[in-house]
Amino acid sequence: MLNPLTRIPVKLHRAVSLIRTADPVLAEELLARKSLAKLIVGRLSETVLLVHAEEEDAILDELRRMGQTPRVAR
Repeated sequence: MLNPLTRIPVKLHRAVSLIRTADPVLAEELLARKSLAKLIVGRLSETVLLVHAEEEDAILDELRRMGQTPRVAR
C-alpha cells in the first residue's frame, strides 16, 4: 500500500495536445513517419502521444491524408 505522504513525481506539460489512437500500431506508424515524428513531443502510453499545440493542425491533416478520421475534443 502506498504511504499517503509519499510524493510521486509528476511532469507538467504546457501548450500540448494529446493524440489518442485506436490501437498501438497506429501510434507506432505515426512515430515512424519522419514528417510526424518531429512534431511529437512524447508518448504517455501505447496509444497516447503528446504534440505541440501549435502543430495540432499539421498532425490532423496528416492523419486525414493517411485515411484516418480523427475526432477533436476541446
